[in-house]
Amino acid sequence: MSPRKGLDLPVILQTAAAIADDAGFDAVTVAAIAERLGVRPPSLYNHVSGLADLQKKLAVYGLERLLEALTDAVVGRSGDDAIRSMGGAYLGFARRHRGLYEATIRAMDMRDPAVQRSADAIVGLVARVLGFYGLHRDEAIHAVRGLRSILHGFASLERNGQFGLPLEADTSFQILLDIFLAGLNARIAREKPDRAETGVLSSQAKDGSQAEHPLTHQRDMIYHHINLF
Repeated sequence: MSPRKGLDLPVILQTAAAIADDAGFDAVTVAAIAERLGVRPPSLYNHVSGLADLQKKLAVYGLERLLEALTDAVVGRSGDDAIRSMGGAYLGFARRHRGLYEATIRAMDMRDPAVQRSADAIVGLVARVLGFYGLHRDEAIHAVRGLRSILHGFASLERNGQFGLPLEADTSFQILLDIFLAGLNARIAREKPDRAETGVLSSQAKDGSQAEHPLTHQRDMIYHHINLF
């Protein structure tokens, strides 16, 4: 069967993401996508091999959208300001895209190269942000794990309706980030009083070309120790 004109993988994934956000990750099926697009289910098999392949591609799509949101949040910022902005962007993404965010968790196979590349890009961004604090080796891994626990943990608890008390969730989230930053800064001040601070994150060098960030070596080290935070 020849591919249907106008039907491609980006359209399929956008539709799958919309279904996931509207009705939940489990509502994403080949039949549901075909129905929403007004095509027969076999038409989709020109682009995905089945439900498992669709879910994996949706996870990659979600990671790429999350990376875009986090990058937009931290460019032009550094230090505590960047972490607060990144935290707000992460939680905002999880709130706006409940089903797509769930896909990045449930359908993520770190053995798949496409998933690994997308996950690595997010780890690299977080490593660059935390590089402001002069962390190295084990310190960097512990800090990334801690931040991951805060962001994913809070988003997951909220998504599952676990915050039942009549208190503003956003305030709780900001306090949690403040506590993390206070502890991080106190530890750095105690152990590295003469550390040199890294400047504001930028996506380009002064000549307009893409610049390799000085913390690339640190990012690569983290890649070998953890998966997606």
